Amino acid sequence: MNNLAINIEKRVKEILEDCEFSNFRDQFSITINKTELLKLAEILKTEFNFEQLVDVTAVDYLGKRDKRYNVVYFLYSLSNKFKLRINIPIEEGETLPTLTALWESADWYERETYDMFGIIFENHPDLRRFYMPEDFKDPDSGEPLHPLRKDFPLMGIEGSLPLPKFPEKSEIQKKK
Repeated sequence: MNNLAINIEKRVKEILEDCEFSNFRDQFSITINKTELLKLAEILKTEFNFEQLVDVTAVDYLGKRDKRYNVVYFLYSLSNKFKLRINIPIEEGETLPTLTALWESADWYERETYDMFGIIFENHPDLRRFYMPEDFKDPDSGEPLHPLRKDFPLMGIEGSLPLPKFPEKSEIQKKK
């Protein structure tokens, strides 16, 4: 583990009660409780020069872990040439604070995570669908659909989204 990782671990242990650290294939990770996110993000940006939020995504562990989702933030320090990952396990229905005040790029990444997984980011300036249409809902229940959830059907939900015609399909059939 390099010196920056050691310094980050030491500083974070001083301010956070519940955190875990891991280093796998030169990817340094911190797992924290969701209530500590803003505090950690601010320290990483101001004290350790993590100027760039590279991505925000989630992993759905439906039925495999205590908490259904793991929200993952990828940070990069240009000045230190150092990557860092923040993991936050949350249950379905739990929310996270937005990081748009610290990194403007969080706006797009949090919207994408909301659209694909349904995870809400509190106080986000414009939390709306990113890829899917606003009316992408279950035709029977009216509930919003989020395609990267493990319980979303592999072939989609019939009638939830109009599909384009496939001219290439009819060309193949003509040749037969």
